[in-house]
Amino acid sequence: MAEARRPLRSAQSTFDTLGAAAWSEQAARELRASGLKTKRAAAQGTPQLSAQEWQIARLTKQGLSSRDIAQQLYLSHRTMGSHLYNIFPKLGITSRTQLRGVLSASADDQ
Repeated sequence: MAEARRPLRSAQSTFDTLGAAAWSEQAARELRASGLKTKRAAAQGTPQLSAQEWQIARLTKQGLSSRDIAQQLYLSHRTMGSHLYNIFPKLGITSRTQLRGVLSASADDQ
């Protein structure tokens, strides 16, 4: 994973220069998945969620139940509950309904 960081940083920089926001965000997601925290996310004040937590938050925002998300991600529904328990305080929310507003206000679908 560490070896992938240099080309991913380069790719993200190139995509930023070209104005390819979607590809830049993909490179940022991959950098976060490799364990690196991107400066841009910290500078924008976006919550520091892991790649899996972002995925869970996006699926929850779409209205899927914990069991449905767990099935998609090959997790137990109890593990899903644990992830949501950790995600909510990071986002400063207390319920699923608040996800839509928080994720729309921050870097949505990171």
